[in-house]
Amino acid sequence: MAVKVVTTKDKHIQNLAKMVSGGNRSILYKKEDLLAYDCDAFTIHRHLPKAVIFPNNTKDVAEIVKYCHEHELPFLARGAGTGLSGGAIPLNGEVIISLTKMNRLISVDYENRRAVVEPGFINLKLTNSISDKGYYYAPDPSSQYCCTIGGNVGENAGGAHCLKYGVTTNHILGLEVVLPNGEIIQIGKDGILDVPGYDLLGLLTGSEGTLGIVTKITVRILKKPEAKQTVLAYFDNVSDGSQAVSDIISAGIVPAALEMMDKIAIEAVEKAAFPVGHPKDIEALLLIEVDGISAGIDEEINQIIEVCKKNNVREVKVAENEEERARWWANRKTGFGAMGAISPDYLVQDGVIPRSKLPEVLSKIHEISREYGLRIANIFHAGDGNLHPLVLFDARKRGETEKALKAGSACLKACADVEGSITGEHGVGIEKREEMRFIFSDEEIKAQINIREVFNPKNLLNAGKLFPTPGRCVEIKKETTA
Repeated sequence: MAVKVVTTKDKHIQNLAKMVSGGNRSILYKKEDLLAYDCDAFTIHRHLPKAVIFPNNTKDVAEIVKYCHEHELPFLARGAGTGLSGGAIPLNGEVIISLTKMNRLISVDYENRRAVVEPGFINLKLTNSISDKGYYYAPDPSSQYCCTIGGNVGENAGGAHCLKYGVTTNHILGLEVVLPNGEIIQIGKDGILDVPGYDLLGLLTGSEGTLGIVTKITVRILKKPEAKQTVLAYFDNVSDGSQAVSDIISAGIVPAALEMMDKIAIEAVEKAAFPVGHPKDIEALLLIEVDGISAGIDEEINQIIEVCKKNNVREVKVAENEEERARWWANRKTGFGAMGAISPDYLVQDGVIPRSKLPEVLSKIHEISREYGLRIANIFHAGDGNLHPLVLFDARKRGETEKALKAGSACLKACADVEGSITGEHGVGIEKREEMRFIFSDEEIKAQINIREVFNPKNLLNAGKLFPTPGRCVEIKKETTA
């Protein structure tokens, strides 16, 4: 491959190019090359970076960060760009440090059930790499076929099976981190739990790339369950399906996954890549999976079926084989992307509510849909109350993007009003930073900013993310006291 020559007169880009093995081939700086990096999966906002550089190892990252810190160049880390909240958008013309070349599976320790990966290692690839030994990696966001584990750490990603197995933070045993001044630190000690001192693993996981750049990750791997069965249930109204969710958990059953889709979401997935043949006139479906030792699985499945019947289920069935089960899950996992089959654009939200509030909040979302004149599909992790309202709109129509943003914010307010949260797994980024006011006071936000300033005092690393802008804070405070 021919070596590209750095033709820019920008001294910073020239100097950065010298820091990475591969030199000029490992940095992008021309506008036509940078266009692919002006946003992540939150495509409503776009900003060009100053440059994109591709380090090969921790040493490269540390040198780049140290240079940016010394010369006060804003910078941020980026993985696969699948983030849904704008966390990797270069608002300030940042130098993007792309970690996609740091994509190795470094080691696997089956005896102690852990693996060490670089941040650019693809989520699903880890499970595929250890599957033949009977192991897997539990966090399974819908984008797991392309999202990176480094990005999962940044957003504390979840997935369909987090109801039983938890989100990313429950599977992180150690991190290697480059701090915003270029210093390299190790957090965690060989997967040992309850190490003395502050829980820095918990702090860094989900910090959305504002406290440091993760360069190695030690994760927990699990033994595959002995048995697994999946149930598909159809309901003629959403409230019956919602009540079934609460009743299943109240019965003492903790499924590995408990997913819901409403009529609009079903319409979309049936037009996408993996149609199942769901009835066109149903209002909601539940996809329920239980796993564990073989003894007892059938009893749990029978209990789930009985709960569904008590809640007026139209039809409930158990997957007959692995092929059918896989088809049901492929259909569900296309949910977000499938919206393109029924709408030119969509905005996905990520609120969390108590399970008992499902009927109330879904009814409120339906009201919001009518108020703004936009269809809203619902496809979500019903078992742990993690909602994903998908606001459908057409950006080509004047004012419709702004209307969609307002509708999305109203959905999050509905979640906050029932003592829920504005995000469960997608992060805040730039998309929901003003909505942080729904759940935190000025003092609570300031306390979190103070923590950021300990790690990132110059605020060069991923600035403008996660927290409301000061002006907006003042504005809201005035409205509250008026």
